[in-house]
Amino acid sequence: MKLVTPNEQHILTMMEWFPDQPSLMIWSGPNFRYPYTYSSFIADLKMDELQSFSLVDEAGNFKGFGQFYLRMDKCHLGRIIVAPNSRGQKIGTELITQLSILGCQTLAVDTISLFVLVNNDSAFKLYQSFGFEIEDYPEKITLENCLYMVKKHGK
Repeated sequence: MKLVTPNEQHILTMMEWFPDQPSLMIWSGPNFRYPYTYSSFIADLKMDELQSFSLVDEAGNFKGFGQFYLRMDKCHLGRIIVAPNSRGQKIGTELITQLSILGCQTLAVDTISLFVLVNNDSAFKLYQSFGFEIEDYPEKITLENCLYMVKKHGK
């Protein structure tokens, strides 16, 4: 599996993964418009500002998406998602591993952070299995039931 630049088909496919506003909000956070169009989806992803990647398998099949950027001197992972038909197959593990390695190298940092909603149980368990731990966020988190998790890269 490898990380590639997202293409139009990846984005169109990903747009189908959110049947309603609550499912979109769990993944995207509070500032994503719904209903969305292709143009608004791209704009709200901030792909011109954030490093964005699709994870594809050896045959080029789109398996997941994620972003990273520098936040509080950490490689902050965001908008991580695995294709619904690929869940439970360790794709999330591969996606987080590759994003973490590339993000820490690109940003020249050794700590990774992310946000997760309390009720996103599968994501929370995945992040815990990677060694992410809940930490206090130094600012007010505007989203209710949101946890800030951090881990040192390579641990």
